[in-house]
Amino acid sequence: MNPYTVQVASQAHFGLAESICHEMAESAKARGTGIAKRTPEYLQEKMSEGKAIIATDDVTGAFVGFCYIETWQHGKFVANSGLIVNPSYRQYGVAKAVKAKAFELSRTRYPDAKIIGITTSLAVMKINSDLGYEPTTFSELPVDDNFWKGCESCVNYDILTRTERKICLCTGMIYDPNATKKSLGDSEEKWLFLKNIADFSKLKKIKEKLLMPFKKKGKSK
Repeated sequence: MNPYTVQVASQAHFGLAESICHEMAESAKARGTGIAKRTPEYLQEKMSEGKAIIATDDVTGAFVGFCYIETWQHGKFVANSGLIVNPSYRQYGVAKAVKAKAFELSRTRYPDAKIIGITTSLAVMKINSDLGYEPTTFSELPVDDNFWKGCESCVNYDILTRTERKICLCTGMIYDPNATKKSLGDSEEKWLFLKNIADFSKLKKIKEKLLMPFKKKGKSK
């Protein structure tokens, strides 16, 4: 594997937008879940605004990983969206590096915002947990319709609408910079993803079984 560099994307990376969009679409097909569909022009807009993180191959210049940030409700919430890694670079820590850089960018540009995410991936949940995110209910996420519009391309969108955005196969996670910080001497144990990953895996399977009737109804149309 060639070395790669993770940085804030710029206009210099416009030429990689199309390949990133293509990989997003292919990844969604392979996983059977949706990634919000974006055009190359939209990703280029994020790059020009300094609101995207990109990892590129130091030798070929090819796209290795990508993520962008979006804001909701006048900057109250920030989402690190569209995380994607080139298949040739998976299992090498690229996703973690890109997410960490996106988190850093979000904290720098929007220090008072809550950083949020929804995902079905246990690997992404682990990365989020390492960054300080905690699981949350959908009611704690933005009420902005445009936020949920990004879910429309997901095969499970019908479940989300049928449950009135209360539950879906995704798990919501949030980092709240304004939450009460516990002192170093506090004896209360911190929530650790690694300790609870087995429980999350079981919870995911239970959720899938509970929501199966909604999925079947959607397919019968």
